[in-house]
Amino acid sequence: MHTVITEEDGGGSIVRVIHESEILKGNPLGDAHVRELFVYLPPGYGESNEHYPSVYCLTGFTGRGKMLLNDSAFTPNLHQRLDSLIAAGTIRPMIAVMPNCFTYYGGSQYINSTATGNYEDYLTKEIVTFVDENFRTRADNNTRAVMGISSGGYGSLIMALRHADLFGLACSHAGDAYFEHCYPSDFAKAFRAIKGDPSAFMKKFWAAEKKGKDDFAALNTIGMSACYSPDGTSFDLPFDLETGEMRPDVWARWLEHDPVRLVEKHVENLQSLKLLYLDAGTRDEFALDLGAKILSKRLNSHGIDHIHEEFDDGHFSIGYRYNRSLELIAQRLST
Repeated sequence: MHTVITEEDGGGSIVRVIHESEILKGNPLGDAHVRELFVYLPPGYGESNEHYPSVYCLTGFTGRGKMLLNDSAFTPNLHQRLDSLIAAGTIRPMIAVMPNCFTYYGGSQYINSTATGNYEDYLTKEIVTFVDENFRTRADNNTRAVMGISSGGYGSLIMALRHADLFGLACSHAGDAYFEHCYPSDFAKAFRAIKGDPSAFMKKFWAAEKKGKDDFAALNTIGMSACYSPDGTSFDLPFDLETGEMRPDVWARWLEHDPVRLVEKHVENLQSLKLLYLDAGTRDEFALDLGAKILSKRLNSHGIDHIHEEFDDGHFSIGYRYNRSLELIAQRLST
């Protein structure tokens, strides 16, 4: 099912697709396997037979693709941003894909987990194939990019690390990296909010319209535990539920998913990329500017070509950084 839901004079259009996933069917959380997929088609798409490069836009934790199209009085959404950049000649016309990888725990980190479902497979084995079969993409890794902010940046790094055969260009804005800095600051808050019972916390979280001040720290910790330290269809938290003491064995399992530590396992993939871009704000509340610095140094130690930049801002409301990644993607696509 394809429905064109918005089309602006001289601009691109948004297609809403109802996609039924076989991979997400029967997932352990009972989350929907039939999901909306939003696709931006550039100006002139309907009047031509041209095939276009594509960029996959991954949202952050608690995000869904539809949120990239939210209307705001002062900030352009992704549709408007792409229209403006294409009209100015800053980027070439391209297709943008906005998947939904949300879960009951807030997100999937775009990886497979026995506690949430196989979202890495969902994206790489179903969505990419579906888009290439139903839209006029240039179905080649050198003309297929991925970008995202925060957990979406992490997902973009995972695609670069493990799926360079699909995504030849990857941009991570404040993506989760060097876990020692970005996650532990939430653990004490999460411990207090969870009160010894993650299941009861989740039921209360979903039932309450107004969330407590530490509830999102708890949700983030639960969500990451479900991704990084699953135990069958459940998960292990990185701290003791009675005392809050760290559990080094569980924390070690989290670290196995840290992009900084994954570099040496995927050097060949990373070296094959046409573009690998990292940035973060110098006031990032989760110290992801430090994570990007450390990741950049690790990439340099393996001779991996990449671009690392910083900007004066924090972690939130940094969608304007998409302009930079889209410009770089357009430049590298043409080389």
